[in-house]
Amino acid sequence: MPDSPPTRVLIPLHMAQPPSAPPGAVSHRLGGPTMGTSWSVQAIAPATLPPTAIEAAVQARLDGVIREMSTWQADSELSRYNDAPAGSWHACAPGFMAVLDAALIMAADSDGAFDPSVGPLVNLWGFGPHGGRAGEVPPQQALDQARSRCGWQRIEVDRAARRVRQPGGAYLDFSGIAKGYAVDQVAQALRELGCVSWLAEVGGELSGYGAKPDGQPWWVALERPPGDDGAHATLVALHGLAIATSGDYRRYFERDGRRYAHTIDPRSGRPVRHDLAQVTVLHPQCMVADALATVLTVLGEQEGMAFARERNIAALFVRGALQAGRRRFVESMTPAFAAMLD
Repeated sequence: MPDSPPTRVLIPLHMAQPPSAPPGAVSHRLGGPTMGTSWSVQAIAPATLPPTAIEAAVQARLDGVIREMSTWQADSELSRYNDAPAGSWHACAPGFMAVLDAALIMAADSDGAFDPSVGPLVNLWGFGPHGGRAGEVPPQQALDQARSRCGWQRIEVDRAARRVRQPGGAYLDFSGIAKGYAVDQVAQALRELGCVSWLAEVGGELSGYGAKPDGQPWWVALERPPGDDGAHATLVALHGLAIATSGDYRRYFERDGRRYAHTIDPRSGRPVRHDLAQVTVLHPQCMVADALATVLTVLGEQEGMAFARERNIAALFVRGALQAGRRRFVESMTPAFAAMLD
């Protein structure tokens, strides 16, 4: 039997000494449902901080993200904006404004490969709460109508007054960035509570800080596509780093022998068509890692690699090409990712 590939280890290039736990510090494991998925936290906290206080603070942050940014909740701030009449202005909560700003910056930098106004297309393809039927390829006329409502350039923001204008028919969707923002919010809550070390996760996106009680960093194995049994196992020391992964196996449907993944290319209005199975991004901010994973998935390996190289992004691309009836996986990494290999 052939030997298994050796495990690879990634270390942050500028990894400072993790803070020491105070005397009597206690380790907690907590978790619960959120955003249609789940959250989990491992935290080292002062002995005076009960786990119920940690759980309540984390849940409050996550509930706040849902209240502001969920398209699945009819009374969320985002849903009210999406249903609003043309020409109306809407005050934004600080978190909503921060995510919208980051999304529009990413849209401009990627020439529209990331677009928070892609919601009509997400719905049309059956991956959102409204419109299209899951598992159905929409007709061209419906596709053209949905595309006419999209375009990040249509979104007018008054940053001084912290408000956004509904141009008419715009439907914002933060699903490519909000989960990462939620992870950052959980990390911020743990920091404010006085936790000295933690590993925070929401729906597979992670952020870590500090070290475990035994002095080891929070080692996390990178996600791999289903069926990628022969690949290297890769461990990352998550001290001051976040991980976000986009994969064509998370949500998809198949029709006439073709896979339609949930990641929509805003430029074509259709699910991405290349053979990228997965993109993983490492970044200090999980919100940024989340958005970048979407951008690189939309761009594809060649264009995405060039985009990531220019911006010194640590990313791992995994292609899944069919060979002899089986899906074979081939990976490539950016220089910033490779530089972290120990």
